[in-house]
Amino acid sequence: MQVCFREWARAERLDHKPIGTILAASLAYRRGYAAAAGLNTPWIPLPLSGSASAIVTASNEEKTLPAVVAELRKLPLQEIIVVLNGCNDGSFTAVDRDPRITRLSFPERLGHDVGRAIGAAAATGDILLFTDGDLSVAAEDLAAFLIAIDQGEDLALNDLSPYLPPFSQQDEVTRCKAFLNLALGRPDLKANSLTAVPNALSRRFLRTVGTAALIVPPKAQALALARGLKAVAPISVDVIRKNRIRTSNSGTGNAVAQMIVGDHIEALGEVMKTEGVRLRFTTLGRSELAKMRNAR
Repeated sequence: MQVCFREWARAERLDHKPIGTILAASLAYRRGYAAAAGLNTPWIPLPLSGSASAIVTASNEEKTLPAVVAELRKLPLQEIIVVLNGCNDGSFTAVDRDPRITRLSFPERLGHDVGRAIGAAAATGDILLFTDGDLSVAAEDLAAFLIAIDQGEDLALNDLSPYLPPFSQQDEVTRCKAFLNLALGRPDLKANSLTAVPNALSRRFLRTVGTAALIVPPKAQALALARGLKAVAPISVDVIRKNRIRTSNSGTGNAVAQMIVGDHIEALGEVMKTEGVRLRFTTLGRSELAKMRNAR
C-alpha cells in the first residue's frame, strides 16, 4: 500500500500540496485500498521521499507505552527507537516485538532530553520524529510532522498557541519561549518550542546543530534559527491537557520550569557568541531615536 500510494502521489504531484490535503488523500487512499484488498488495515501511507525514524523516550510508562508504539506502527517508519531510562516497571516488556523497534535501556534516569539526544544519535532516517512514552498521539497527527520535514522544513514544532492563555496570564516559561523566537527573528513561531513533543527534525538539522545540542532543546532551536534553518509549526496537538502531572512539573516555580528558564538563558548566551548581544534587534543611534521621539 505504501509503495502504490507513493507512486500515485508522485504522479499526481501530491507532495506539493498543503499538509491537510495530503493527509486527506492518504486516508482516502487507505480506505479504498483496504476495501479492494479485503483488509481492515490501520496503516497510513505517506508520500515521503526519504526515510523516517521515530524516537520515543520513556520512564516507567508500561501502561501508556503500548498505545504510543501502536500509533507509530501505523506510519511508514523504517525504525522506532524506544529509549527506556530509569525504568523499574514493565516498560521493557511492554514494547511490542516489532522488527522495526530497537530498545535502548539505561538503568539510571537520563531525563527526556538526554534520551532524545541518544535516540537521535542512533537513528538512521532522513526524518526524525520525537514523542514521549506517556502520551499517545494519533498517527494522523504525527504524520503532519513527517510531511512538513519531507517538504523541506528542518524543524517541525507542535503549535500550542490555541491552548495558551493571553500574554498577561502566561507563565515565565511560555514568555521565555516566545522571547527566544522573537529575538531570533521568528515571532511567527510564537511560544512554540522544541521542548514540547511531538516534533520532528531533518537530517540537515542534526548535521548543522549537532546531536549533543538536543540535550538542551532551546539551545538546539536557537542555533538552528540563527543558522538559517527552516522551521514551521504545522499542526496543533494538545499535550498540555493530556500531560502527566508530577510534583516536579506543577506549581509556580517548579523544578521543571526553573530548568527550562535556565535552558533558554543558556540558548540566548550561546547564540550571542556569534550573533552579538543584540541578536536580531536593531540598535538605533541617538539621532534616529531623537527623530522618533520628536515625530508628530
